[in-house]
Amino acid sequence: MLPIHDRVSSRCRRYRRWTQRRRRRLKPKPAAVPRNWFKALRVSILSFILLIVAVSTWRDRVRSIRWREPLYVAIYPIAADDSPETAYYVGNITSERFDSIEEFFTREAQRYHVPLDRPVKIRLREQLRSLPPPLTPDARLLGTVIWSLKLRYWAWRSSGHVKEPEDIRVFVLYHDPARTPTVAHSLGLEKGLIGVVYAFATPIMNGDNNVVISHEMLHTLGATDKYEPGTDAPRFPDGYGDPQQIPLYPQKTAELMAGRRMVSETRWVQPIGLQEVVIGPATAAEIHWSEFGH
Repeated sequence: MLPIHDRVSSRCRRYRRWTQRRRRRLKPKPAAVPRNWFKALRVSILSFILLIVAVSTWRDRVRSIRWREPLYVAIYPIAADDSPETAYYVGNITSERFDSIEEFFTREAQRYHVPLDRPVKIRLREQLRSLPPPLTPDARLLGTVIWSLKLRYWAWRSSGHVKEPEDIRVFVLYHDPARTPTVAHSLGLEKGLIGVVYAFATPIMNGDNNVVISHEMLHTLGATDKYEPGTDAPRFPDGYGDPQQIPLYPQKTAELMAGRRMVSETRWVQPIGLQEVVIGPATAAEIHWSEFGH
């Protein structure tokens, strides 16, 4: 049996240890560092990058529709299949093949008194070997947004590394009509000023191809379609080349953003070239040409 003073000392030691343990339990713990801090940092960096891209896109968009200087349109040809005919066609493309686009915009700009001798200047670039990311036909809003970001990233990696200015970039995917008699719907994005055109690799379609290229170019500048989504019929009056023509049919010209010329009240045809196409007042307003008078 321990002496009385040893027993008291032992109890005191046990009491002190118990008190210390209790104090440690009651002491507030320091705030834990969030484990997902790295994720938050990545989100912040991504948000900052997206803000820079948005500001840059807005600045380019505003500058492109001021029409104080010519717009430089870079055309990047791409062989969309492994057909020898497509390879030959794309390999022999020259800048003269797109002269009618410059001539068309010069002619139409003069009608609206745009103070530029050549509002659009085409620059043919070297053939690209990669294809842009495809947009699935059933893509919803989120899928379309993701595709748009992928397309802009692909365009940045595949082009834009030249010293000459490129206000608008149009990627033209050529197909052998013998293999692909119908192509996907072409696209023009305001954000990024990018066009994706599905065209045919045959000389007899050069005029049609240039109409589609011009159409998508104006989409990048904010112009909207002027045809009925269900039937593709030009919408009256904005989709008619001359809605005041008497008699109304057949229309002598097609409106560019309608893409078709009305030949009767129920029938329409595609123009064979830009010589049959005009830019109507509604489209001119959307691209800020109407501000110069008509």
